[in-house]
Formats: sequence, C-alpha cells, structure tokens
Amino acid sequence: MQLELSGNVAVVTGGASGIGLACARMFAREGCLVSVWDISWITDEQKAALSLESSTPSHSVIVDVTDSTAVEAALRETEDTLGPVSHFVHAAAIGSGKFGFPFTNLKPSDWLKVLDVNVMRMVQVAHATAPGMRARRKGTMIFVGSVAGQIGSQTDPPYSASKAANINFSQCLAKDLAPYNVRVNVVNPGMVQTPLNREVWLAWSNQQLPDKRRTYEEWANEKIHAVTPLGRWQQPDDVADMVVFLSSARAAQVTGQTVNVDGGQVMNW
Repeated sequence: MQLELSGNVAVVTGGASGIGLACARMFAREGCLVSVWDISWITDEQKAALSLESSTPSHSVIVDVTDSTAVEAALRETEDTLGPVSHFVHAAAIGSGKFGFPFTNLKPSDWLKVLDVNVMRMVQVAHATAPGMRARRKGTMIFVGSVAGQIGSQTDPPYSASKAANINFSQCLAKDLAPYNVRVNVVNPGMVQTPLNREVWLAWSNQQLPDKRRTYEEWANEKIHAVTPLGRWQQPDDVADMVVFLSSARAAQVTGQTVNVDGGQVMNW
C-alpha cells in the first residue's frame, strides 16, 4: 500500500522514547523528513537509526512543551531546516505518579501539572502548528491519547480526565480545520509497556500490603489477561502503524475520529 508520505516533514513530540520514538521511526521508514521534539536529546544510536530508515539526516530539538516560547522556536527551527510541517504527532504526556483509587488518595493539587502538560500543552502545540497547515490547506495532526480517556480509569483520575479532554479538543480542532483540508485524529493505546505504564504499577504497588504486592511482570500479565481480549501487550510499533496510516493519503476521508489500538480492551470493558 502506497501511503504517499515520502518527502513530507513530520514532527513527533515526546519522540525520544516509547510510542513517540516508534512513530518517528515509522515516519522515517515511509520516507518522511522527521523532527523529534523532546525534553531530552535523542541518542546517537537513535539518530543513526532514524537516518538509516529515511536515508536523510535526522533532526531533533530539545523543547519543553510547557514553554510556549520554546514551542514556537522549535517550529521555526524545524521549518527552517526541513521545510513546512505536514504531519504533527503529539505524544508527550505525563501521569500523576500516584495511585488514584479512590480519588481521595490524591489531592486537588496533584491534578494541576497533569492537566497543564496533557491538556494545555496540547492546546499550545495546536495553536503553533495549525496556522501554517491552514494557510497551506494541507496537513494532519495526531494526538496520542489513551483508552483511559474513554473508560474513566480509576488508576489515575487526572491522567484519565486529561485524555478525555484530548479526545474532545481533537474533535473541536477537526471541525475547525476541515474546511482547510487539515485532518485531526486521536490514537488511543491500550496496554503498552512504557515508562508511564511502569509508573502506574509502582504507584499501585506502593499502596499494597507486602503480601499483596506483585512484580511489574506479574501485575502486568494479570491485568492483560483480565482486560484485553487478545490477551497480549500492544507494542509501540502497533500504535505507530495506526498513527502513520491516519497521517497518510490512504486515510484522506478520516478526521475527528478516535481509534483504539488496545487489543479489544474498550470493547470488553
């Protein structure tokens, strides 16, 4: 299947690890010029891998998405170096780092940073990237959400609520930008072994009596078999495949949608 992505510029925030890095590599494999935005440098090994995938030099910018000035500067640097951005993927997100069941385990103050990073910085990057796409009448935005935003996960209410907000605001963006041929969608991972997922386990484990604790592997395997009909982890590449497909010409009529890559978890909830 020809995705018609070759030569386009793609930006991935949170692209130095996990799902974001998988997205960056998949875009590079399709021939895109990829810019990785992250609060940390990508390693020399990652740069080499991206360059090898696309046969073009990789590009990265250290940017804290909570800093609006830094986001604007990162966009200018990317477009000066690679050209106009056609595809934007926002994968940067955080959890509260605490176990949120019941919700009174958390304080209202525990919500503030999560909502700022996961919601307001989504708003910030949309404000930065939408005007250029609208002017060129071309572009895609993909926001990496979570099934937690659909099922009201009690594990981390601030994270869950922020991901619901991502879905809702993406629909607002899709409606606003559709007349300009700019498409906006959300991809929701289910159970993926990422640092954020391990953080959820640790927060849970710290709340348990010693005889109730499980290793990360034990906890994760129990949860997978309990909530996922396909009975296996989703991999970062599984999510990246959907992100890149929705960014491609093969999804030209898809906008305002939330697509779950979750092994059937939401269906089974």
